[in-house]
Amino acid sequence: MKICFKTFILIFLITTIVYSQNKVPRLSPKAMVGQTIGYTDVEIHYGSPGVKGRKIWGGLVSYDTVWRAGANEATTIEFSNDVLVNGNYVPAGKYSFFLIPTKSKWVVILNKVYDQWGAFKYNQEEDLLRFYVTPQENHFTERLKYSFEYKSPYIADVIIEWEKIKIRFSINTKPTIKETK
Repeated sequence: MKICFKTFILIFLITTIVYSQNKVPRLSPKAMVGQTIGYTDVEIHYGSPGVKGRKIWGGLVSYDTVWRAGANEATTIEFSNDVLVNGNYVPAGKYSFFLIPTKSKWVVILNKVYDQWGAFKYNQEEDLLRFYVTPQENHFTERLKYSFEYKSPYIADVIIEWEKIKIRFSINTKPTIKETK
């Protein structure tokens, strides 16, 4: 009887350990894109949701509402040196990255609180920077995708594509950037 009980406990423990390590993959997998621009490393971390036949803009992602620019945790962008983002000075560091989509212009937001879940505790008072971009029509992209487009040794555009929309903004890492403070 004792051997049966010990065997049962052993099988139970082994099964629990094995199954507890099998996590279900995220429906919106974590993604990261990085680029060295000039001498500056830029990294963007985001959750990559799929369209999955849904209406995205004005549907899943509401117009005129702060959006985490991805899925799950807030999207983050990190700069190893001071940069200009769309002509605006941004000190080296890590920031949360949000968007407010509208039908004609989108607000791009860099927020000083980078460690947050989604946009649920987003606080506008913590914004470092806000600027506008114009969305463009694009080929269909099933999964949200961030990428970089080379412009010159010190300048690249960040491109965000999802469904049939694309937006872009520039990052300038020229060494004379400190003069713009």
